[in-house]
Amino acid sequence: MSTAFDIRWPDGEAEPPATPLVFASPHSGRLYPDDMNPALDPLCIRRTEDARVDDLVGEGPVLGAPLIRALTARAYLDVNRDPAELDPRLFSEALPADARTLSPRVAAGLGVVARVASGGAEIYDRRLSLAEGLGRIARVHQPYHDALSRLLARARRAHGFAVLIDWHSMPATAAPGVDFVLGDRFGAACSPALTGAVEKILAEAGYRTARNSPFAGGYTTEHYGRPHHRTHALQVEINRGLYLDEARLETTADFERLRGDLGGIIARLVAADWRRLLAH
Repeated sequence: MSTAFDIRWPDGEAEPPATPLVFASPHSGRLYPDDMNPALDPLCIRRTEDARVDDLVGEGPVLGAPLIRALTARAYLDVNRDPAELDPRLFSEALPADARTLSPRVAAGLGVVARVASGGAEIYDRRLSLAEGLGRIARVHQPYHDALSRLLARARRAHGFAVLIDWHSMPATAAPGVDFVLGDRFGAACSPALTGAVEKILAEAGYRTARNSPFAGGYTTEHYGRPHHRTHALQVEINRGLYLDEARLETTADFERLRGDLGGIIARLVAADWRRLLAH
């Protein structure tokens, strides 16, 4: 069994899959491998997690959409980053020539191997060897994306296209007054019909949404979102204030209500006629 990810399949999963939808939760992993050896307080590191997002959207497989979720924590290796986003301030050796050392995420200390945790605190009191970083990529990033690619290819074979929903959570202070942020790379990662449909369903459930601000979609949305190549990708950020005590990383009394609401929202997504919607 992989320690990088797992896939929750619909019960009695049949071929071909019943829906073109594929769900992903790349930042809800709670596994911290022994070789990480951080210097930072564990609770501070854990605040980088999209805590319990995989559970919030757990109705996806029940209703027909497979869910791939990272098991390894994003502070160890972030599968929602380009594997070339290596931070020169973190590693003790020269980086490969193709390393994307100038990306905004690397500049913020949030490359594929993060240098800082929430609030900008340094995770390590040492520099990592390049072999450590590349080993993490090989053990976690590559297997996760190989599996996600297979899920999307499977949906395309069955339906002619795939619809990836990449589920995340955001600090309550990131977008005041907003419950969900929909990131479609400013229309580049999916048909406007997908963003519009999700926006409408959320609004009808009583939730406030924003598009692309402050989160337009990360590596996963950018990498897989190719509408002209039959794959649509949308990043959905959930306000943690809806369900989580962010200081203690404990769910609040509203967790079950939100999970129930998301079950209804997911049911509508699964039931949607995506072939008709995406044809426009």
